[in-house]
Amino acid sequence: MELALNHPAPLFKRLAWFDWLFAAIVAAGGLFALSRFGEYMDIYEKGILLASIPALAVFGWFWKPFRPLFIVVGALSLFAISQYQGELGRMEEAFFLKYLISSQAAIMWMCALFGLATVAYWGGMLARSEFTMKTGSSLTWAAITLGYVGLMVRWYESYLIGTDIGHIPVSNLYEVFVLFCLITAMMYLYYEARYQTRTMGAFVLLVISAAVGFILWYTLDRGAHEIQPLVPALKSWWMKLHVPANFIGYGAFSIAAMLGAAYLLAARGILATRLPRLEVIDDVMYKAIAIGFAFFTIATILGAMWAAEAWGGYWSWDPKETWALIVWLNYAAWLHIRLVKGLRGPMLAWWALVGLFVTTFAFLGVNMFLSGLHSYGEL
Repeated sequence: MELALNHPAPLFKRLAWFDWLFAAIVAAGGLFALSRFGEYMDIYEKGILLASIPALAVFGWFWKPFRPLFIVVGALSLFAISQYQGELGRMEEAFFLKYLISSQAAIMWMCALFGLATVAYWGGMLARSEFTMKTGSSLTWAAITLGYVGLMVRWYESYLIGTDIGHIPVSNLYEVFVLFCLITAMMYLYYEARYQTRTMGAFVLLVISAAVGFILWYTLDRGAHEIQPLVPALKSWWMKLHVPANFIGYGAFSIAAMLGAAYLLAARGILATRLPRLEVIDDVMYKAIAIGFAFFTIATILGAMWAAEAWGGYWSWDPKETWALIVWLNYAAWLHIRLVKGLRGPMLAWWALVGLFVTTFAFLGVNMFLSGLHSYGEL
């Protein structure tokens, strides 16, 4: 009896009817997308769509808050699509599109909500107000919802411009910065629930707010929100796998860096009574880097395979590839020092924090200062 209590039943035996209902909703959504847009997909893209159905269902079983997010984003996206009535010009005529759920309106709302969430987290932490920090969590969920709606609607809008223009919205700096905000926020909210503490949000939301600042500048100063055709090399189903995997890595590394900053402050007695114990911060920092490293490794392998198809070689020492290798080696060394040498404490916190600057240069600096085969998102 004691052994049975200590070992939970296999996943499938623990599923209830609403778990299977969610899986059915995911399957219905995926099959609807296939029937509606399948004519624009090649065989590989159809395979990715079909494979995403069980993946999303299992993810929803594992992390239950994902379920309402998936359903609400799907419902709002379908409503937005119906408002267009097949004409992009409706964006300026239909009330909900113009002010709430066209791609640009939704993404701007996302930016505003992330800014408010940052203020709420910091205000709640400094005032020791659990209600205010809970408000920060709610604002973050709302921002994620509208951000994903914005990306889904942007995807549809690209096809309204032209079937030869349509593409998944992860192709330029504007789109991937939005994706970065969403992935980073979702990963943080998982850790927030897992460790039952919201004070880490004050630090993690800072890096998201910095990305929001870039989105706003890039939109208002450069008009980067305008949907552009893909360059030939990006017209590939590999993009649907490589880019999201990359940004799970970037998001996880960013979380670890901000927690490294929190660790260093708490270790010096600054905000120590408001932040979680150092052991908790250290554990979340380690898990974030471990997950980020795994996905960044997958993304690098996928990128090499994509390069072989697009350019005829797996590796060309292009600046983006070189800096991706530097990022990979940096976090491989971090994990080696922690796991093999057993090192803990301020040194690894500093390392994680400095790693953010290395990662930022690989992500953004290469586009600003270097040129190469990956020059698709110049400033």
